[in-house]
Amino acid sequence: MTPRTGQGPALRADAARNRARVLRVAREQLAAGDDSLQLNAIARLAGVGVGTVYRHFPNRHALVEALSAERFRELLDEAQTAAATENALTGLHRLLRFALDRALDDPGFAAVLESANDAEAQTSQMKAELDRAVADLLGRARLSGAIRAGVEAEDVRRLLCGIEHAVRTGDSDAARRELYLDVLLEGLRPPR
Repeated sequence: MTPRTGQGPALRADAARNRARVLRVAREQLAAGDDSLQLNAIARLAGVGVGTVYRHFPNRHALVEALSAERFRELLDEAQTAAATENALTGLHRLLRFALDRALDDPGFAAVLESANDAEAQTSQMKAELDRAVADLLGRARLSGAIRAGVEAEDVRRLLCGIEHAVRTGDSDAARRELYLDVLLEGLRPPR
């Protein structure tokens, strides 16, 4: 039996191969510019039955979550690095910039980051871990008087997703990204 990437029982070797094949085909479609990720088409291209795809990924969002798992792990690593930064506000800014860049590079990852409902327990666990790291940064920054009371980690994640949307639909140059991040950070400061 092969371990499963998320929670739950281990997959049989053939099921693990089929899952990997489906993920490979989905990545190839995304790389080719096709972000529709139609499960029936992926099944055909992967050479597996439609039922096989739906057993692993009951809907498109579950597939996107699986495709985004590696990006999420990178974000968690960055969150831990930011949490270890001596100046919490500097660490928070670094983390927000990293997260924004990744979300802009990968619209599927952005959708997973902003989604209120997760298909996989692993995604919910990663979001909770991210929120804990951000909460630590916010708490430390609050103690130094740099962050207003009442702002929670989930608020910051949602605000960042709003910035991602604003940049994606408007002018996405680096100066605009930094301006929006600065506005967010200024808004997190205590009222004067």
